[in-house]
This record gives sequence, C-alpha cells and structure tokens, in this order.
Amino acid sequence: MFSVKPMKPTFKCYLPPVQTDVKKTIEPPIKKVEPKLLSGEIVVNEVNFVRKCISAESSQDDLWGKLICTNFKVSFIPQDALPKQKSQLSHLLLGVHDIPLTCLEQVVTVNDTKGKKKVLGSNQKLKFNPTELILYCKDLRIIRFCFGEAGPESAKKVCLAIAHYSHPADLQLLFGFEYQGRRYHESKEERVNSSNPRVGLQTPIFDRPSDWDREIKRTGASEWRVCSINEGYAISPSLPEYIVVPVSLADQDLKQYSIFFTDNRIPLWCWNHPNGCALVRMASISDPLQQKKTDQRVFTAIIKSHPQRNEVIRSDLDKCLPNIQDIQSAFFKVRQICVIDPFEESEERWLSSIENSRWLEYVRAFLKHSAEMVYCLDGKNASVILQEEEDRDLNCVVSSLVQLMLDPHYRSLIGFQSLVQKEWVMAGHRFLDRCNHLKKNDKVESPLFMLFLDCVWQMMNQYPAAFEFTEAYLTVLSDSMWIPLFSTFLFNSPKQRAKHLMDFARNKAIPQGEDQVVYFPPVWEWSQQFSIKDQTLFNNPMYIGKGAACVQNGEVKTFRRTKKTYSSTLRGTPASVLNGLKGGEDILTRRGSLVSELKPDFSPVKDVVESPSERFFRDWFSRPADQQGLLIPLLIPSHVALWKLFFLRWVPEACIPKGGTITAYHKLSQLVDEIEILQSQLRQYKGPSPASTPLPSPSGPPPDQRKMYFKAISPNDPPTPPDFLTSSFPFTPMGNLCRRSSHGTPITKFLNGAKIWLSTETLANDTL
Repeated sequence: MFSVKPMKPTFKCYLPPVQTDVKKTIEPPIKKVEPKLLSGEIVVNEVNFVRKCISAESSQDDLWGKLICTNFKVSFIPQDALPKQKSQLSHLLLGVHDIPLTCLEQVVTVNDTKGKKKVLGSNQKLKFNPTELILYCKDLRIIRFCFGEAGPESAKKVCLAIAHYSHPADLQLLFGFEYQGRRYHESKEERVNSSNPRVGLQTPIFDRPSDWDREIKRTGASEWRVCSINEGYAISPSLPEYIVVPVSLADQDLKQYSIFFTDNRIPLWCWNHPNGCALVRMASISDPLQQKKTDQRVFTAIIKSHPQRNEVIRSDLDKCLPNIQDIQSAFFKVRQICVIDPFEESEERWLSSIENSRWLEYVRAFLKHSAEMVYCLDGKNASVILQEEEDRDLNCVVSSLVQLMLDPHYRSLIGFQSLVQKEWVMAGHRFLDRCNHLKKNDKVESPLFMLFLDCVWQMMNQYPAAFEFTEAYLTVLSDSMWIPLFSTFLFNSPKQRAKHLMDFARNKAIPQGEDQVVYFPPVWEWSQQFSIKDQTLFNNPMYIGKGAACVQNGEVKTFRRTKKTYSSTLRGTPASVLNGLKGGEDILTRRGSLVSELKPDFSPVKDVVESPSERFFRDWFSRPADQQGLLIPLLIPSHVALWKLFFLRWVPEACIPKGGTITAYHKLSQLVDEIEILQSQLRQYKGPSPASTPLPSPSGPPPDQRKMYFKAISPNDPPTPPDFLTSSFPFTPMGNLCRRSSHGTPITKFLNGAKIWLSTETLANDTL
C-alpha cells in the first residue's frame, strides 16, 4: 500500500505582488436614496438599479434610481436629485414620481427576450422574470420602468407587490384609513385650541339640518322644509339623513310613498328659482300599479310649492341620454387616441377619430338637455322633475349643470364645491363603484364625474369671466378622485360613509361623537395637499363677481369689482346666431348618432312659426351675456372642444413651450397683482392727517396674502413669458413616457418633401 501525502507546491513566483490602491479601484459608494413616507406608510418591496424610460427612441434622457412599492403608492426615487421644476404643482403628499395605488388602471409586465407580456392582478403568479414594467394610470399617465440592471427576483417581487396592493380586498384596506387615524392623534393638540372643529372648512357638507336650512333661505324656497325621517338611514340607505321636501307633505305620507320608489328614494329637492319653481330629482317608481297614484301626489305637492301653482315638467333621463356603459366606452376611445395611439398612424385622421369616439357628442348631449331644463325653469316658469331609474348617475350630472347655468353662486369656488357635495356626494353617487377603487367590477365603472367636469370646462371656455376657479382647479379635482386620503370620493352612499367611518373611529380609538369631518376630512381642505401659493392657481383673474372669494390662511377673503366691464370676446352672440347656429344652419350629424336623435337645436326653422323655446334662446343670445346671471352654452361642434389640459397634459409631444392658454393667464394674473399692489399703496396713504401718512410699501401686500400665482413684473423684467411656461402648466409631462417621435409623421414628411421640391424647382429656374 502506498501512503498518500499532500503534494507541496512546486511553482514559485518571483514577481512581487501587485500593489493595489484601494481608494482608486473601489467604486464610489452609491448614493443611498430613501423615500419620503407619510404617517403610517410602510415600504412593502423595493428594487435598485431601475431605469425610468423617458423616450422610446433612446435612453439618453432616462432616469436611474430605486423603485419602491408602499401600502399607499408606487414611488420612483432618482439616483441624482433633479432640479425642482417651476412649472408644476408641488403636492404636499405626493412626489413628482409617485403614483397612488388607487390610480393604477393596469399593471403590465414584459419580458423582451421571451416575447411575453402579462397584465397582473391580485394574488397572481408570474412565471417569467420581467425586464419591463408598464403602469397605465387613471389620470392618463403611462409610466415605463426597465429592469436590465436590476436583480430579476427583486424585480419580480416588486411587480407582484404593486399588483397585489393596487387590488385591495376591502375598503378599510385603503391607505386613507391608516393615514387619517394617525393624523388625528398627532394633531390633537392643535384641535384643543380650536373651539369650532370646522373653522377652516368653508364648504358645507350637508350632513346637518343647518346646511340645508341655509340653502333653503339662500334660494328663497319658502314652501320647502328640512325633513329628518331618514335619520339613521331608516328610509333609504342611499339618501342623506336630512332632505328637503314640500311643506304640504307630512312625514307619514313620505314614509308611505317611499316604498314605491327604487331603493326607497323619495323625491329630492335640489334648487329653487327666484320665480318660485323648483328643481327636483327622483328615482323611478318600482311598482307599476302605484305609478299614477304616486305621481299625482308628488306632482300635486310640488305644484302647491309654486306661488302661481304652475305645471310640473318631468324629464326621463334614461330615455334621452347615453347610459353609463356608452360613456365609459367613449372615454376609453378618446383616451386611446390622445394618450396611447402613435401620432404617425393617426395624425391625418386625428380630429375625426376624436369625433368618432363620441365623447364630445355625449358632452354636447348633456349640455343640451341641461339647457332645455333651464328653459323650463326660467322660460316657462315651471318646476322640473329629473327622473332616473336609481337617481344616482345621470341625475347628478344634469341637476348640477342646470344649477350651474342658473345660479352664479355655484360658479364661485365655495359654491361649486358645495354643489358637488350636495348633488354628488350626499345624493348617493356611487364613487366607489364608478371609480372602481377596489377593481372588483369593470362593468360598473364609468367616468360620470369626469364627464361633468368636462361639461363645466366647456362653459368656462365659452364664458371665462363667469367662473371664479380655473381649469387647473378642475384638473386637480379630477386627480383627487385617485388619492384615497379623503372621504369625498371613497364611498357609494352617505350610509356607507357613516358606517365605515364609525368602524374606523372605533378601531382608531377616536372618541365617540367626534365630528367625522375632523378625523376623516373631505377633499375640500386643500391645505392638506397644496401650499397657499399653489392654491392661488385656482383663482381666475378674469372673474367678475359680487365678491370674488379667495381662501387665505383658512379664511375667505373677498375683493370686489366696482364696475362690470365686458370685452369684445365676452359679449353675447349676435341675434343672427342662435345658440351658436346661424340662421338656417343645421348641424351635420352622422347617421344614427345621438345628436340626430335629440330634439332640434335652439334655432328656428325657416317658414315655420317660432316656438316659445326657440324665442327664449334667440332672445338670450341676442343680448350681452351677464356673467353673474343665466348662462347658456353654445352647442355646435365647433364650440365644444377637446379639454387639452386634461387629456394631453402628460403627452410630451403635445407640450407647447410658451404656448397655450397659460400665456394669457400669466399676463392677466400679473395685471391683477399689479392692481392689488397699487390699491394697497393707495390705502396706506390714507390717514388722519397728511403729516401722519405712512410711506407705501413698494412690494404691496405680503406674499401669503397675494391672490394671484404670478406676480407683477418690474420694469427690468423681460416682457416675454418665462421659459418654464408650457401648454401643460401647471403640470409637466417630464418623467412620463414619450411613446412616439413628433418628427417623421406623414404631414411633416410631406412638408419636408415640399421644401425639397420647392428648393429643386428654384435651382432649376435659376439655371435657366
């Protein structure tokens, strides 16, 4: 047997070991990036070395950083901090690269090497390692991340976490319940010093009889009263606890009639005209045998509430307006055209594609029907009943638009918020289902509130001096639907809201009897989202009002115009143009379109006796529009435009530097601010005697009391708009996916070809 001994090394190296400088060879440490978390927010999963794609053609402008999923949002933290953009709102609760989980429409994972793509849902498995993640957002953003340098398992885990936490199994799992609970206890000392818990909230919530009483007195509805038969939601779970009913109807009668209406929704008073007629909304009567009898009793009570006992007109919205599925389909189509489809494939037919989506057609339909109801109330002096099967969708849109056209109070900032609170939130619009916050049923999802905001913008676009707020405010309000930190857009009904907030208060050890507005505030407390300076972007410098309100330090300040003046662009349409239609001009509609099925527009037909409604609209359009009176929108397609700030704000290719309506807003804001400075200086000269007159402050009011976002320019400032102003202001498309190039499209290729052809022809002529 041979013994096995360990072998000794036989090779000897005579070269000295290489001396390495540790400081030179080791890479500098990667800068540690950490997310900014709200109270109660925790990081669920994260992955480093992620590339956020900015351009589809090159990676030169892409951002590198960390992708994080929390129980509230998806957050991307760039490795190198970018300079703060002046051209965007600074949200106090969300960063530039943050997306609330409730804002996610689709979570799509891609593997380029294997050619695989999968839309992730809750509790789903992912069988491949993703190389890309594409997030489609409900606010129309599209965000794309690449995991080329990231760990494959970490990338997969963060994708699955985003998909899981964006599909909460229960409403109580939304982050707002955790956040507001902690915020309540952390701010307890501040509330002890305040005697009135709602002191900073100027918008009525309509959860108390006093809010309805004030509205009755404001509109002069002396024949209507606040009724409390639904306290504790004893009659209907979808109506507020306090409703307004005719004085002639006793509580016992209302209880008896309620069983015949869908979901026991008895008729709900909305508004009273100064002439005495009322706007009422109600659900359909579920029992056909009781239809005539119940209708007669309701109509009789409404007729008695009118001083002249005039007739009542009923409008069945289910029969004359598109349903929620049609509206959802149209919104998907217009979103596809504006945000997803490449320009090079659709540029030549882009406008016709927008029209074929039928979104603008539906906007016109709702505005038109609302204007017809305005004629009934203002022209015929007749009360109107808006009827819908459940009284929770189409009625919300039409009733709000009618009041917006008739009552200038609702065109102020506080008035508009009270209108939304009254006709949408407390009237039982299904925000939870229509927004699909829990992503359980796509079939009931429908952007009805977005449609309403688009209709409001159409009126603002036509009458810019009649509204105290701006389109930036409307856009921010639409974005707030996807931030689950406030109670306004989270629930389907007042009862559901009360039940969940009661459970929430019990779980978070909040004292019984505490005001729900305090521990789970509505979205109207804008100071929780934006600074005082950023809130000035909500103020319209052109607003002509009896007292243009402005929120400053939690209080409402007013400034008055001593004289109402109207520029040539704001004067009423000439008599020859009736509601945007010249004499004898008809709307050219597609065969079978909704507009062709509606009643003829507000224009007389030649050789036909003019109807009272046509005469009403002709007379109105023949006079200059009163910005503080009745407003009727123009309805022909050329006057109903695409809301560009909302639909195109995230599209880099559609962003116009120093262009868009913001340039006019910028100049007008500077003028208003300069006037305020001059007025402040004049006030400082007033005193008991000339000797005691103080010198004026050259800067005018303090910065936190200025009403305009843009300040007056000094003589040394350049007259041109600043470089950061774009058509997307106050939003910025920077950081969102650029899906196509603005060069090389069919039209630009044709123009480039024309230049080449023209230059060739010129050279040929010169040689002759």
